[in-house]
Amino acid sequence: MHSIPALSLSLLTAGLLAASPLALAQTTKAVPIEQVATVSPAKKAASPSSKQLQSDAQAPDDANESLTEQQVALSSRVLTGTAQCEFNQSVSVDAMLDKPGHFRVAFQKATYTMTPRETSTGAVRLEDQRNGIVWLQIPVKSMMMNHKVGQRMVDGCTHAEQRAAVAAVKAAAR
Repeated sequence: MHSIPALSLSLLTAGLLAASPLALAQTTKAVPIEQVATVSPAKKAASPSSKQLQSDAQAPDDANESLTEQQVALSSRVLTGTAQCEFNQSVSVDAMLDKPGHFRVAFQKATYTMTPRETSTGAVRLEDQRNGIVWLQIPVKSMMMNHKVGQRMVDGCTHAEQRAAVAAVKAAAR
């Protein structure tokens, strides 16, 4: 029976023998130093390839998505108009007249085409799957999130109806 240190030593020496310079020389291919210096894995991973750009361009557009009856029914609960948000920001939510159940949601200089998604909590959820942007509307506020990077873009957004609901709750509590 081998002890742990002896077993580890035997496995280590077996690995070192397998990775001897002679073995490495026989299994590796020589690469000119110019090629090694110009290829940076970090830069290559960060910049999309032309195939990735083509696939993004061919990704399904939420504006062309056909909606289920449930999604169209959910769209009647979406508050439209301008929502005032924290830090003096605003989000504009407008129904697309030519596409029932679809919405244009504008924040800062970006505009997203969003469609309703069913939730288990009853919250209104609009989603732009292509860009990973989600607009969540609950009775007291709304918020926009980027679920691709896992961060909230803007919070504390309220439409006039939400502000009235909050005021009514506060008045009833007095």
